[in-house]
Amino acid sequence: MDVFDKIKLTGLNMPFEAAEDIQCSRQSPDCAVDLDVIRSIFPVTQARLPNGQTIPLLKTMQTSVCEKDCYYCCFRSGRDTPRASLLPDELASAVDRFTRAGLAKGLFLSSGLAGGGVRTQDRLIATAEILRQKYHYQEYIHLKIMPGAEKDQVLRAMQLADRVSINLEGPNEISLRRLAPHKSFFSELLGPLKMIEDIRQTESPHLAWNRRWPSSCTQFVIGAVGESDADLLHTTVKLKQRFHITRAYYSKFSPVIHTPFENLPPASSWRQHRLYQAFFLLRDYHFNYEELAFDSGGNLNLEKDPKLVWAECHLHETPVEINTADYTQLLKVPGIGSISAKKILLARTYGIIRDVHTLQKMGIITARASKFILINGHRPPYQPVLL
Repeated sequence: MDVFDKIKLTGLNMPFEAAEDIQCSRQSPDCAVDLDVIRSIFPVTQARLPNGQTIPLLKTMQTSVCEKDCYYCCFRSGRDTPRASLLPDELASAVDRFTRAGLAKGLFLSSGLAGGGVRTQDRLIATAEILRQKYHYQEYIHLKIMPGAEKDQVLRAMQLADRVSINLEGPNEISLRRLAPHKSFFSELLGPLKMIEDIRQTESPHLAWNRRWPSSCTQFVIGAVGESDADLLHTTVKLKQRFHITRAYYSKFSPVIHTPFENLPPASSWRQHRLYQAFFLLRDYHFNYEELAFDSGGNLNLEKDPKLVWAECHLHETPVEINTADYTQLLKVPGIGSISAKKILLARTYGIIRDVHTLQKMGIITARASKFILINGHRPPYQPVLL
């Protein structure tokens, strides 16, 4: 099996590894190549980076051999499935060839756990080192941190990568035990996240490849073991506060044959979508965890987005005056985002905003916003939204 066959084989697991993926149409100017064709051959996805740039990202694994027996995973130990492993030299060479051919402009590198977390992490680091040092690779690298990795390894990974991540999988120890019975929530998974933050606080990034510490993130598997949205988002908030993660990924569970969870139903795509909406409210829209509305089971409303649910409870009787509201108040109005909120503040320096048409020119979705705002003291007309 040559290196490209190995990459295709290990790429079978990549849909379960959420990263910076976005949808990309063939007409998009950001698509330098026909990604639909490439995806049918290699695990290349269109990705939006933390800086907003959009690139084709190669998502692959160092090895699909794994000694862990996570109940949901297609590469769990003991499952009869084709596997492949790549040496650091051959994987780095292949990534370089993908890059020079214009097929990928970044790398997401994960791995099964083979020979322990320390040994596996060494191979991931070696691949990244060869790329940066031998091939002078200047593109984006998202590098996984393995369960049980040592602090020196975490430091080296941070010096080589633009983003590092470790999958918590469950929001707490109980959920993790149901998903992956032989992983330790605190020592193997939370421990490396703490190391990442400790390094940021105590070490200089001058030896990092771009003289900046990478961002960090994590991933949860949702819908397999009864965890609630409240559990997931509460853990997310704590991780953001304590370890300054910049992103949480919520990967909806999909059953895989010949695993202990093969007969469980797939998780709801709407649930995954609502979790992402709530996450961005917490990260970018100045919402607090306490402002999110959960049902008696601790879950978000699947029929309405969480921002609309909040607005219906808090803004229906006390709408926001467009001409006097501050930035945070504007952000909490459905149909107004960060860019349009800034446009409102700028427009107010030139005079009073008097009509809906002015808001529409700013990109505001007035069909959503009108119910919750005042314009110069008056409620604008609005059309009820049909669900």
